[in-house]
Formats: sequence, C-alpha cells, structure tokens
Amino acid sequence: MLHEFLSTNRTAIIARTREKVAARVAPSATDEELEKGVPLFLDQLVHTLRSPNGNSEAIAAGAGKHGLNLLKRGFTVGQVVHDYGGLCQAVTELADELNAPIAADEFHTFNGCLDDAIAAAVSEYGRTREQALAAAGTERLGSLAHELRNALGAAMLSFQSLQTGNVGIGGSTAALLGRSLRRLSVLIDSSIARVRLESSTLAIERVSMNDFIEEIEVGATMEANARNVALSVTLAPPGVDVAVDRQLLAGAVVNLLQNAFKFTRAGGRVSLITSSTADKVLIVVEDECGGLAPGKAEELFRPFEQRDADQTGLGLGLSISRKSVEAIGGHIHLRDVPGTGCVFTIELPRV
Repeated sequence: MLHEFLSTNRTAIIARTREKVAARVAPSATDEELEKGVPLFLDQLVHTLRSPNGNSEAIAAGAGKHGLNLLKRGFTVGQVVHDYGGLCQAVTELADELNAPIAADEFHTFNGCLDDAIAAAVSEYGRTREQALAAAGTERLGSLAHELRNALGAAMLSFQSLQTGNVGIGGSTAALLGRSLRRLSVLIDSSIARVRLESSTLAIERVSMNDFIEEIEVGATMEANARNVALSVTLAPPGVDVAVDRQLLAGAVVNLLQNAFKFTRAGGRVSLITSSTADKVLIVVEDECGGLAPGKAEELFRPFEQRDADQTGLGLGLSISRKSVEAIGGHIHLRDVPGTGCVFTIELPRV
C-alpha cells in the first residue's frame, strides 16, 4: 500500500524533499518550511490516503482542509504549491530506486491527491484574500462615511446658527463652519486620489511650478490662519515645470500641509519651499511639530496611522501622499529634526 510505503520511508522522503525545497530559487525556502512544513505535508498525505473513503470527493475535501491549514500557519500559496511538487518528486524517485511494489492506481490516487491539494490551496488563498480585501474596503468606506457625516453635521449646525443672526460671521461658529468645510474638501480630495491611484487613471500634463504653488497657497493660507500658524512660501525661479497629474500632486502637497498645520503648535511656522536643479524639482514642507520619537519616521506613511490625541481624519493622508507622488514618477522623503519638527521633501523630475 502506498500509505505504508510513505510511513515506512518517512525519514528518507522528508530528507529528500527538504533538499529539493532548500535548492529552490523562488520562492526561497524558510526554516519554518523546512523544519515543520515538509513533515506536515507528508503526514497530511498519508492521512488522506488512509481514509476509508478514498474517492475523489473525499480526497478533495481533505486536501482543501489541509491547504487551508497550511495557509493559516503562514505559508504562502507559492510555498504550498512548490512543496507539494517537491514531495511528489521525492516519493516518485525513492519508489523507483527501491523498486517498491506500488500499484499504478495508487500512484494515480497519490497524484490526484497532490493535484487536489494544490488546487484547493490556491482556491482557498484566493478566497481568503478576496474576503480580506472586501473587509478592508468595507472598513475604509465605513470610516470615510463616519468622517464625512461628522464634518457635514458640524457644518450644518454652524450654518443654522449663523442663519439665526444671533452669532456673528467673524466668531467661533463661523470658524467652525470654515473648518468643517475644509475638512470635507480634504476627505473628498483624498477619496478621489485613492480612486485614481487604484484605477491607475493618470492625467499627465505640463505644470508650471510657480502657478501650481500659488494655487496651493490660497487654501493653505486660510488653513494656517484658522489654526493660528504662520505660513511662509518660497517660489522656484520662473520657468520651472514638471510633467505630472496635477490633481494627484496637489493632493499630496495639501496633505503634507494639512499634517504640518495639525501638529505645529499655535504661533509656530510652516514653510512651503520650492527649488530646482538642472534635472529635479523639490517641494519641501517644514513644520514645527517638535520632532518624532526614535524609529517613528517610517510609521507615519502607514495607512490609518495616527500619532497624537487629535484623531480627526482617517490617518490616510501621508500614505496617499507617498502613493500619489510615486505614481507620477517622484519620491517623497522625511527628515526628522529632533526638538524642532519634520521636513517632508517631494522630489520630481524636471521638464
């Protein structure tokens, strides 16, 4: 019986399979895979072959269960597929060398079990991945709807108060209305940027940097004034152009400025500086947030990352900024100035 051959020669089969797995170029073998994965694969096959109901449906069901178990243990679908293949080669080679009396129908069952295991693992991987993506998309949509509702609710209440005439247009209620409207604008711009990034829809055009920065400055000045923060803007020399998707670049720069305004203390300063070299254009945003804790710089670009008690927003701004800049052929860098603040630099090819 094939399962008896596998059980009797278990040690030799495992050693031979490990050699094949270790020699694999890609995906590269891991210690966990060699130490636990290979014996687990073999034991699962023996268990399936010993099943009294060894029909194709039973084998497929067992293989699907085993494939799911492997994926839950952290193995990638590539590892599962290649390791099953290595195991099949090892068993076939050893049986041929030992001239083992294994019937053809048993080998057929064995190969069918491997095929079903691979197919089930791939199918399960795809299904669980789709479920995870759907869940993440639902969570993002729910968070966005919550943020939009909060901002819209505050704007409507502020507007209703202003309509009564009991509060002045220059007071705190009007300021709340302004903040709420700007918040709505940022959320919508971020959502549009995500959609365009995910759909790979880019509208590349030649953009004058000075014209572009002057447009950004109008809205940024209003936000800076609302937060009692000074904004200084330095333009590049005339004639400096880039070839970019204007909306994505604007979203990236606005996100950096919003982040800078949010974390700069009242009375502090945020700087927007544009400069150029023969082949590059640099857009720099400097804030006075006080600097970052050690090792925290890269975390800021993670989706849904928030870094202080002010939890307004989805924590997507810097993540979207990086993706937007990279989508238009640029790079974004962060330099921490301990005790002072952060310096974000967008680097783009110059036309």
